[in-house]
Amino acid sequence: MDEFWLTDAQFAKIKPHLPTDTRGKERVDDRRVISGIIHVLKSGGRWADAPREVYGPKKTLYNRFVRWAAKGVWTDLFESLSKAGGPPSQVLIDSSAVKAHRCASGGKGGHNQAIGRSRGGRTTKIHALTDRFCRPLAFLLTGGQVADCKAGALLLERSPQCRILLADKGYDSDAIRRQIEATGAAPNIPPKSNRRWKPCFSPVLYKNRNAIERMFGRIKDFRRIATRYDRLATNYLAAVCIAATVSYWL
Repeated sequence: MDEFWLTDAQFAKIKPHLPTDTRGKERVDDRRVISGIIHVLKSGGRWADAPREVYGPKKTLYNRFVRWAAKGVWTDLFESLSKAGGPPSQVLIDSSAVKAHRCASGGKGGHNQAIGRSRGGRTTKIHALTDRFCRPLAFLLTGGQVADCKAGALLLERSPQCRILLADKGYDSDAIRRQIEATGAAPNIPPKSNRRWKPCFSPVLYKNRNAIERMFGRIKDFRRIATRYDRLATNYLAAVCIAATVSYWL
């Protein structure tokens, strides 16, 4: 796979959000190291496979990724850039399951690492909010067996102000609808067939919901997103945020 390198414009957007409280020895070139991290996420290879002559030692790449993941640097970077576009008129919510590779097993905390068992085996579910232009706004990780409406209630607490919120039938519950309406937004969710009372629903507006499915497809072009190799949920969430930042906010 061709090497990835941040352009001048891309790095200019990232630089203001990077840590500045370094002590002792000056940090190795941020642009080179971050480009190497992105290369590993895109290629799906091992950290040792990153070309040393391009990105430097593999230990530097891995340590920078893990340490900044633990500090929340990658998630803060994503959230800062995603808020720069202002409040969206429409917000979309959905989830996508990914298989957890066997090397993702053994993380401390067991179920706290967002790996569960579902029909697809050991999986992690990525829950997301996007705007109607496919741009991601927030992420939440759970085990693959967790119901969308249960995780959706937590994720909706982080939703920006909007006029319409689009979701599929998996989110059709009275509690979810009340939560959305309490923010001043109108839920556009197709009702389940067993509902006695059918809420208002617009099929025309619902056509826009495929934007979030296209977002999942694009970030899964990063092979370390399409398959989870990270034991810790913190590291995998950081990888998702980096992929989303590069794909939509740079």
